[in-house]
Amino acid sequence: MKMRKNSSGPRVILKLSGESFCQETATGIAVDQISNISANILEAWEEGVELAIVVGGGNLIRGATLSQSGVDRATADYMGMMGTLINALALQEALEKIEVPTRVQSALHVSQIAEPFIRRRAVRHLEKGRVVILAGGAGMPFFTTDTVAVLRAKELNASAVYKATKVDGVYTADPTKFPHSIRYDDITYEEVIVQELKVMDATAITLARENNIPIKVFNFREKGSIKNAIFDSRVGTWIRNREA
Repeated sequence: MKMRKNSSGPRVILKLSGESFCQETATGIAVDQISNISANILEAWEEGVELAIVVGGGNLIRGATLSQSGVDRATADYMGMMGTLINALALQEALEKIEVPTRVQSALHVSQIAEPFIRRRAVRHLEKGRVVILAGGAGMPFFTTDTVAVLRAKELNASAVYKATKVDGVYTADPTKFPHSIRYDDITYEEVIVQELKVMDATAITLARENNIPIKVFNFREKGSIKNAIFDSRVGTWIRNREA
């Protein structure tokens, strides 16, 4: 196992969407992409960051999309949760290969491959320097993994949620479609909701606002992105209450 340069850092939730596990505009799992993410996680872990990672599954299956084709929404969401388990195991394998200790915890009961999510156990793993990979969503339908990331941040007493995306922050409009859109350095929960910015679903933003959990949005494809997002205030966009 690698030794950490530091043993005392912030405890954070890292939200990795399914698109983090595949090549841009593709689906499935790309081993090289997961290796790049793991290298970025290693950098943050070596700095003493206590990392709990909530993984999405959209690269494999999207429950909301599948339900539009006639599959019962609850069934479709459970299928999506199973996709997050596949991603969690792939990420665990990549991290263990570079000697980062991990535990996979699942909100679904799959005892052959993952521990159940138990808050106190997850906290203990974090205290011991293990990266905790959280799969299975909320264990129930109709909740996005974005909402789960905020929920777990509250449960695990994390200082913030770091949402990894393919753009470098929150913009006035989708910068991939509107190149003249403007990036925010800092924006409030209310502004995200009122402007209907699609960076996270409204339930996640509302839960974060009610519990005063800051969210930072950043580009995961850049080298050193995770460590930089956590330690460099110039990276990404904060979603939080505006200081008085």
